[in-house]
Amino acid sequence: MISPTKPKLRLEELHERHPGLTASLGGTFLEAASVCLNRHHGSPVNMRVVCNGSASTQSVVFPKPDGRVLNAWANDIDTTESGAYGVSLAAVEIEEKLVAVRRAETLTGADWYVAPIGTEPSDLENCFRLEVSGVDFGGQSVVDARLRQKIEQTRRGASNLPAIASVVGFKEKAIAIQRVSDEK
Repeated sequence: MISPTKPKLRLEELHERHPGLTASLGGTFLEAASVCLNRHHGSPVNMRVVCNGSASTQSVVFPKPDGRVLNAWANDIDTTESGAYGVSLAAVEIEEKLVAVRRAETLTGADWYVAPIGTEPSDLENCFRLEVSGVDFGGQSVVDARLRQKIEQTRRGASNLPAIASVVGFKEKAIAIQRVSDEK
């Protein structure tokens, strides 16, 4: 019996699918995610994705970082943040059919504006705010706690656009994505 192929989160060439990214920025996110994943796992890795309560498993293939890449990404905080951007954007693309169209302004309670695949929004009217975070260590309870923090952050943001919060747990191999309601 042939086993079903796991869906794949594509970290490579993000800029080709996300009009709000440049090739350089997409490459940065790929490098950072590779360093974060390589700290704990070999490629490919299966990550558990929980999106609005529905769970799936996504395969992530990443290049093994060489010494130069590891030296360039020696700051754990920056690396985890940038790696989470790449993984979250790839996951939201698969799970929600949304792509990055623009970086969010300070105080909006989010990092990115995302819109449905195929749209070229001239304004942000049909966009969602996407707040992203990454955690390098800790289990599912750490991922869940950070997701709750990020949900609250989006609620406090100076924007009336709907929001999505996403947290990547690199060691846990987990991605949590949640649309945010106004209800507490």
